[in-house]
Amino acid sequence: MTAPIPIKVHYHKHERELELTYAEDESYRLSVEYLRVFSPSAEVRGHGRDTATLQVGKKDVGLKDISRAGRYALKLHFDDGHDSGLFSWDYLHDLIRDREANWADYLKRLEQAGASREPLGIEIKQL
Repeated sequence: MTAPIPIKVHYHKHERELELTYAEDESYRLSVEYLRVFSPSAEVRGHGRDTATLQVGKKDVGLKDISRAGRYALKLHFDDGHDSGLFSWDYLHDLIRDREANWADYLKRLEQAGASREPLGIEIKQL
């Protein structure tokens, strides 16, 4: 089964969130950080789970541009220079569906690596 195609895509720059609106006003927001760390590019995903590169320091990443790739995907141009990988409608739908599990796994992998979401590995702790 093929994933639905959004009828509207909107970037909320201040919140750094990409909103995908589907038929019947079904709408989802995905943080740009989430999209960046789960980029479908070979640079991020490698050639399988064992060769994936953990993305660190992406908390403040934003989008410079969004372009459509044919009828099947979006190309996201991140402001950290990353712009490889196409976000197919199916992949975006998977990211929406699995968001909580994906994010929990990502945070766990960051912790195991002793890495941070903060740019330049700077950990900010509130007192």
